[in-house]
Amino acid sequence: MTAALHTLLEHAERERDEAVSALLQAEEHHRRLLAQQEQLLAYREDYRARHPAQGGRSASIELIRCHQGFMQRLDQALQQQQHALLQTEARVGELRQALVAQETRVASVRKLLERRGTQARHLAERQDQRRSDETAMHQHRRRNEDGGAGGWRLGFEAAPLPH
Repeated sequence: MTAALHTLLEHAERERDEAVSALLQAEEHHRRLLAQQEQLLAYREDYRARHPAQGGRSASIELIRCHQGFMQRLDQALQQQQHALLQTEARVGELRQALVAQETRVASVRKLLERRGTQARHLAERQDQRRSDETAMHQHRRRNEDGGAGGWRLGFEAAPLPH
């Protein structure tokens, strides 16, 4: 039974380790997406600051439309990036919950192993005590049997014989 519990513990620990790994990967992916979003935001602001008609400069309509079209594509990219971030945040949350469940499972199996070990030790102690009590009882019985007969014999044999 204990071997099966140890196998179960190893399996639970392996699953927990896989959950930790998946969580770390998801968190790293989320950090990369955040960094990309920050870069896109900075680039959009920089590109906006370079508007062709900024500061009263004259610019052709085609150049302004091109600039506005690119700004729209940047905004779409930022929306997609935001959507991806929301998805990874949800995934990280799910993986955290899964990790908590795996940690709970590992702790439960360890606790069960600990209880079984304690039960086995108590059982062994009771069996040892029972054996010790039985041995003491047998020794006491033998002493009483030997002492009762021997005492009577000693009393009978100890009497001096007439010469």
